[in-house]
Amino acid sequence: MKELCVLSGKGGTGKTSLVGALAALISNKVLVDCDVDAPDLHLLLAPVINKREEFMGGRKAKIISKLCTDCGRCREVCRFEAINEDFRVDPTACEGCGVCVQYCSFGAIDFPIAVCGEWYSSETRFGPMVHARLEPGQENSGMLVALIRGKAQELAEERRLPLILVDGPPGIGCPVISSLTGADGVLIVTEPTLSGLHDLNRVLDLAGHFKIPGMVLINKYDLNKEMAGQIETYCREKGLGLAGSLPYDPAVTEAMIQGKTIPECSRNGLGVEIQKIWGEIHEHLLD
Repeated sequence: MKELCVLSGKGGTGKTSLVGALAALISNKVLVDCDVDAPDLHLLLAPVINKREEFMGGRKAKIISKLCTDCGRCREVCRFEAINEDFRVDPTACEGCGVCVQYCSFGAIDFPIAVCGEWYSSETRFGPMVHARLEPGQENSGMLVALIRGKAQELAEERRLPLILVDGPPGIGCPVISSLTGADGVLIVTEPTLSGLHDLNRVLDLAGHFKIPGMVLINKYDLNKEMAGQIETYCREKGLGLAGSLPYDPAVTEAMIQGKTIPECSRNGLGVEIQKIWGEIHEHLLD
C-alpha cells in the first residue's frame, strides 16, 4: 500500500481541485481530506456518510458551582481570561491548560475531555473517503488528522486498495506534519509567484526533514511564465522532479460551481493533462 500526500504552501493554489481530479482518474484508492480545519474536498465529491463519530480531544475546565467558594483564585491564574465574574468558564476562551484545576483548593473544577469535532467514513462516486470537521476554535487538529489517516489505512487494508490519496492542509503547521509523516511521497502544488516559490521552499524543507521524496506541480503556469521558469530552475537545482505544469483554465472554476471534478467538465482538455501528470507521479514516487 502506498500513500501520496498532496500539499501546498498556502491555500488557494488549486490543491483540492487537483486531488478531486485525481480522484476521478485513479481507481482503487482511499481518499482522505486532512484539512480538518476547513475541509472542502467533500464539496466536489458529495460523499454519502456511512459512519459518523465524535472526536474527543483536549479538555475544558468546568466549575462545579456547589463546591465553588468564589475565592477567585482560578480567575487570577487563568491567563486566557476564560472565567468570568460569575465563575463560569467560556469554552471558546478556555485553552484546556488545566492551571485553574491545579490551583483550586476546593476541588471545584472538573476537567473532562471535550468533544472537538467529528470524523466520517463515506462513499463517493469515486470510491471511499475518510474526512473530518474540527469545531471552530478547537485544538488538536494534528491528532484528528492522525486519527483519520489511521482509519483510511484500516479501510485500505480491509478492501485491499493499493493507494491512499491525501488532500493535505495548507501551510507547514501541525496538521500538515501529521498529514505528511510516514507518506511514501509528496506532491507540492505551487503557483508562479514569488510567494509561491517561498512557500514551495518551506514545504520542501519540511518534506526533507522527514526524508519523504517529492515532486512539484506548477499550477496556472501561463499567468507568469517567467516565474514558472524560475521555479523549474529551482526544482532542477534542488534535484526535484517536476510532475508537470497546468495552464489557467476556466474549466476549473466551472467544475467548482457545478460541484464536479475537472475531468468531469474537461475530459479532453485539462483532464488529459492531469492524466499525464499522474503518470509522472506514479512512475517517480510510487513505483
